[in-house]
Amino acid sequence: MTDFTEVASGLRFPEGPIAMDDGSVILVEIARGTLSRVSPEGEVSVIAELGGGPNGAAIGPDGAVYVCNNGGFAWHERDGLLIPGDKPDDYSGGRIERVDLETGKVDVLYTECDGVPLNGPNDIVFDKQGGFWFTDLGKSYDRVTDRGALYYAKPDGSSITQQAFPLNTPNGVGLSPDEDRVYFADTVSGRVWYLDIESPGVAKAPDLPIPANLLVSVPDLQYFDSLAVDAEGNICVATIFNGGITSVSPDGQTVKHTPFPDLLVTNICFGGPDLKTAYITLSGTGKLVKCEWPVAGLPLNFLNK
Repeated sequence: MTDFTEVASGLRFPEGPIAMDDGSVILVEIARGTLSRVSPEGEVSVIAELGGGPNGAAIGPDGAVYVCNNGGFAWHERDGLLIPGDKPDDYSGGRIERVDLETGKVDVLYTECDGVPLNGPNDIVFDKQGGFWFTDLGKSYDRVTDRGALYYAKPDGSSITQQAFPLNTPNGVGLSPDEDRVYFADTVSGRVWYLDIESPGVAKAPDLPIPANLLVSVPDLQYFDSLAVDAEGNICVATIFNGGITSVSPDGQTVKHTPFPDLLVTNICFGGPDLKTAYITLSGTGKLVKCEWPVAGLPLNFLNK
């Protein structure tokens, strides 16, 4: 992909982009520990200091931003790229946070589910009922890796339930256009999985004795990161190492890769009046870019519809 525009640079591992109606993009800077806003002119301002490792972000039914905070990474620099690593010495614990866009006030909603700590919350999507699905990727340290999970929670802090476990490195999460499926990406295996949704916030167990149903598995060295769903139901997954966006059809039979010049492409969202402007985080080099996408994005609850 060469026909794109750089919106902002100098970001500290941007992720979780949200394309707002005023043309700005709200995103997290994981290594900076902030929720930030990028103006249409590329100026960056801090909305809230979150600490830890703010990751996925989404607008909720009350207009606030809900953030998956993974508690932080150990950071490494190599060949001009900023690269996240294992759990750092100053790990602050996984949590779900609510940020008031008017005041910057931060509230912690969840740090555990049924007594089990959240280790590395990663990505988040709201359904039309106002609840949200989110992934917990887990944490790695020394010779140990925590297994991850998929959760559903309410934005008022009153309810959180585990919907799938154990999962290996669950990352991006999204809903099908009819909200009858929840998709999630598995980073290290380069797979997209799904669960059918029985009722709001309740996933149906797969027929096989595994936590979810396989949609697609890609070959070679491709790590899957965060994702967005387009209006045709394609799952657009940010891809690491081959650097780009991998679009997967709803039946898993068609896979198309669109490359971008960064090994660590981590997320995509859709904006503009027709939702055909894709905003993409090139996290290793600290850039936010935009381009015209061939298919409009799926409107997001409480943001575009």
